Amino acid sequence: QVQLVESGGGLVQPGGSLRLSCAASGNMVDVDAMGWYRQAPGKERELVAHITTGGITNYGDFVKGRFTISRDNAKKAVYLQMNSLKPEDTAVYYCHMTVVLTVTRNYRDERDYWGQGTQVTVSS
Repeated sequence: QVQLVESGGGLVQPGGSLRLSCAASGNMVDVDAMGWYRQAPGKERELVAHITTGGITNYGDFVKGRFTISRDNAKKAVYLQMNSLKPEDTAVYYCHMTVVLTVTRNYRDERDYWGQGTQVTVSS
């Protein structure tokens, strides 16, 4: 069974920084795409950042160069460095991974997994 475990959330003042981490564990062959999403109270979950196996990244429009996503394939981990945080960044942040469970000559089983969520609060 695959599990994603997140860490690194917390309370930070406006303009501060946080680094979120997420690591996958369990039976798997590999991890494909990785990403971070967030959900604020009363709002829909939205994409924060996404990174492919080849390192191609994509960010939500609101990021505007403040966040950086990275991954460590050997550790099956994804990170989100968040700088210049704003009160509107307050949300629960979820990591997401597309995990490869089985690969054969004619079959590839990939499934989506989510972390449990970590609270990020930006407030003075």
